[in-house]
Amino acid sequence: MEVETLVWKYALVNAYTHRGKANPKAVIGKVLGENPELRPRAKEIIPLVNDVIEKVNSLSLEEQGAKLREIYPGFFEAKKEKKEEKKSLQPLPKAKKGKVVTRFAPNPDGAFHLGNARAAILSHEYARLYGGKFILRFDDTDPKVKRPEPRFYEWIKEDLEWLGFKVDEVHIASDRIELYYDYAEKLIRGDKAYVCTCPPEKFRELRDKGIACPHRDEPPEVQLERWRKMLNGEYREGEAVVRIKTDLKHPNPAVRDWPALRIIDNANHPRVGNKYRVWPLYNFASAIDDHELGVTHIFRGQEHAENETRQRYLYDYFGWEYPVTVHHGRLSIEGVILSKSKTRKGIEEGKYLGWDDPRLGTIRALKRRGIRPEAIRELIIEVGLKRSDTTISWDNLAAINRRIVEPIANRYFFVADPVPMYIEGAKEFTAEIPLHPDYPERGTRKLRFKPNDPVYVSKDDIRLFGPGNFVRLKDLFNVEILEVKEEGIRARFQGVDYETAKKNHWRMVHWVTEGKPCEVLVPEGDELLVRRGLLESDAKVKVDDIVQFERFGFVRIDDVSEKVVAVFAHR
Repeated sequence: MEVETLVWKYALVNAYTHRGKANPKAVIGKVLGENPELRPRAKEIIPLVNDVIEKVNSLSLEEQGAKLREIYPGFFEAKKEKKEEKKSLQPLPKAKKGKVVTRFAPNPDGAFHLGNARAAILSHEYARLYGGKFILRFDDTDPKVKRPEPRFYEWIKEDLEWLGFKVDEVHIASDRIELYYDYAEKLIRGDKAYVCTCPPEKFRELRDKGIACPHRDEPPEVQLERWRKMLNGEYREGEAVVRIKTDLKHPNPAVRDWPALRIIDNANHPRVGNKYRVWPLYNFASAIDDHELGVTHIFRGQEHAENETRQRYLYDYFGWEYPVTVHHGRLSIEGVILSKSKTRKGIEEGKYLGWDDPRLGTIRALKRRGIRPEAIRELIIEVGLKRSDTTISWDNLAAINRRIVEPIANRYFFVADPVPMYIEGAKEFTAEIPLHPDYPERGTRKLRFKPNDPVYVSKDDIRLFGPGNFVRLKDLFNVEILEVKEEGIRARFQGVDYETAKKNHWRMVHWVTEGKPCEVLVPEGDELLVRRGLLESDAKVKVDDIVQFERFGFVRIDDVSEKVVAVFAHR
């Protein structure tokens, strides 16, 4: 293979696998690293690499793929083989066909996000794999710190449905308060729990020293009287707590006599109002429900290991078998906000547009960007059950999503920051272009050129329009640039032959004539850029369509009223 073709091969592979943009250092490293005989010619090769990369990066991803197939078809065979090796779920410990019951227990105090999705997707996929049951349980018994909101109950159900979940049962913890009371009273009667009325700071001091609270060893009759006072409103918030008896010498002080139920005055819970004053804490309600609902396997973050230690005391006291727990690390995505508190604060301050702001990592935001549910599920399954924390790059998710949307996304021309180009010597011409190059049966779209009207090209391509340069207007004809001014570009018709442009490596640009106004929202880290321009006038797009704006990227159509608004997904 001659040197220039070799450089094109490595540049195209690098660009095609990195959102359409090749990295010069990476390409030079590949060329010289895998072909050591070329190292003595480095001074000659480096400028060649830079020149080829400039040409490669000016091509659309589709054009890069076509060129790559032409000079290195083996790349796609290797990708096909790799795709067939797609990861699947590992066997689940102690799992029996038809007997697996899993649950997902979100707190409806914010929108469902990618971090939550790990436990949810693993729980659902394993339940389906073993022909078992998947339960959605809303953990909404903390109306003070993690206050639930009515909309989030519905949003979470909608998001799970969009992800392709089949929910077998739905339970809401705030509907089950009386059940938790029954179990609390059984524990108190059995001398396994007690009512502590110590000031919180006093209890912490005793706990840290491994000393029993003075109320701990009082008889159940006394404890039951205090319990009734808690229920009757004779104690105020912070004056009494039900605690589970544990090992006072446990190495982790947080496990020692942990709190199970506490008082919240004026809870104003969105579902049950002020019907209850005594509310179960997470570990108590969750442990009771896992048993009551027959959960066999729990998928939870590694940070919940301490909670399991606490909950096992309840299971031991009641003689229950604890579910199989499968711990995994936290999941985060580079440069994307997942924190509910940071999201809420940003929304309140006007920094974010809402819970579906494209910069966020909520499921609603990912959906708005055009990320498909299959891509999210595949990503989570690929990450699997690693116990270590995992940070994924946006490129990981984009690569999976690109493979899914590429066959379904119709192609259109979008010109960002349009600049008029006036072309001399050209006759009226109609370009008939496939909606998708690989699926001609979908039909075509028509772009019409009239000699007295300008075509509009993107300001992004202005470097290509120096006088004396030749460019090809994609699917139209070739032009020679004569003059570039602020008010526009003057060019001359050169010919219609594509092969001439290809042979001379003339750059290819997209264009529109009578375009319709279009804005693309582009998340860039913590910023949300707005690219304004023109979309080809006959583009038949509707809300929720995922399409490819050629040489720009894949987008999801967000609005088609006064103007077309799209949200950028990835290249």
